[in-house]
Amino acid sequence: MRVLAIDPGYNRLGVAVLEKLPGQKEMLLYSACVQTAKELSHANRLLNIATAIRKVADEFKPEAVALETLFFTTNRKTAISVAEARGAILVEAARAQLPIHEYTPLQIKVAVTGYGKSDKRQVTQMIKKLIALPEKKRFDDEYDAIAVGLTCLASERAGTNNWNK
Repeated sequence: MRVLAIDPGYNRLGVAVLEKLPGQKEMLLYSACVQTAKELSHANRLLNIATAIRKVADEFKPEAVALETLFFTTNRKTAISVAEARGAILVEAARAQLPIHEYTPLQIKVAVTGYGKSDKRQVTQMIKKLIALPEKKRFDDEYDAIAVGLTCLASERAGTNNWNK
């Protein structure tokens, strides 16, 4: 199974491609942090997000897209921008005819660390133990995308994704 995992964002979004072959550990094939330029118009920032997702999907040919669901408690303006970025991502997933799997922050934390109240540092440390990561500087957004991908692959292994249905 190969999954395009995304931690949605408007200023920055994490993107990762993970693969799980039968009898093997999960492998990270790609990760990046896509950043949109603040001087661009809102529409062009969304276009940049969609274009980045399209490039990764076209290059790596994933079998599914996994996304973190939105969770905001305060800033409505940020929530709306991230929701619109998610819309651009969902359009690209639909264009590529990929099934979409969404996970809450709680589901991701439980899947990666076994504890739903883990902080970012704990999630990052566990990711480094679960999967081989090529050495490079990564933003939190990348680690979050990797965590989403690991959650998706674990859900597939557990039979809760229904990829082929």
